Amino acid sequence: MSGDAVMGRIGQVIMLLHGGDREEARNRFAGLWEEIGAAGDALHRCTLAHYMADTQDDPEDELLWDLRALAAAESLDDARAGRHDATVAVRGFYPSLHLNLAADYLKLRRREAARLHLGRARSATGALADDGYGDGVRAAIDRLEWRLDEG
Repeated sequence: MSGDAVMGRIGQVIMLLHGGDREEARNRFAGLWEEIGAAGDALHRCTLAHYMADTQDDPEDELLWDLRALAAAESLDDARAGRHDATVAVRGFYPSLHLNLAADYLKLRRREAARLHLGRARSATGALADDGYGDGVRAAIDRLEWRLDEG
């Protein structure tokens, strides 16, 4: 892992979010986003937007942040991601990013868009390791697919 101070600060806010304080996490992420800027470092933007989406109360706002995370990932390369963590490959981000978008679109009752992103998530799972994280993402894809088929 790198000594990237911004990633460290993002990580602290993620812990706050996982601790249940969504509002404070949202406020702190907003402050970090102001610092980073919409054209800042792609890894910072991708990570922050990915988690900022989870703090949103409005599904449209959640979608906006998940779209920002995907756009940032698309401008990110393995060399930059590797400077933070040598084990990270950008292609491993896509299953989760597309899964989140599929879930957003389902909340918004945009089923075709949800299916499109769910298909992209499933297609990208080859980049996931056979570990707890990978298994969890694959299981979440299966669950969302079941919900889509059910409705």
